[in-house]
Amino acid sequence: MADPAIPRIGLAMTVNGSPVEVEAAPSDSLAHVLRTRLGLTGTKVSCDVQACGACTVLVDGLPRSACTYLAYEARGRGVLTVEGLAGPDGTLDPIQAAFVEESAFQCGFCTSGMLLAARAFIDTEAGADDDALIDYMSGNLCRCTGYLSIVAAILRTRDAAAGRA
Repeated sequence: MADPAIPRIGLAMTVNGSPVEVEAAPSDSLAHVLRTRLGLTGTKVSCDVQACGACTVLVDGLPRSACTYLAYEARGRGVLTVEGLAGPDGTLDPIQAAFVEESAFQCGFCTSGMLLAARAFIDTEAGADDDALIDYMSGNLCRCTGYLSIVAAILRTRDAAAGRA
């Protein structure tokens, strides 16, 4: 239950393509609001200090660490979580399909953040070389896969989007 001594602010934003309004404390992180107020638990929280990338979401198309991004900073913006990647009919986003095809996950804890960072890379850095991908994804840590399958999935999706596959 919310502490009545802490003031609440109303936030209006678009989450996964739908307008939402929610109340939050000024100190609530976007991850907290997504998980507890909106029930979007695909955004994982691990380090709470913007070091691992598990909580990555896209805000206006750019990756943000939702564990340290204050919810009020998202007001009026578009937020995309892993729940919003697939199409309305459940069709996987090409990056999701590539992760499945390349077995680019094991425990899955980092996967939602990896998928969203990868989607942003493909959308904003399509012409970048392979080394730029490694640098771009360096803020997303995985303790299981060894990264080769993750990189292969992202490159496959980038090349298909550019008509190179």
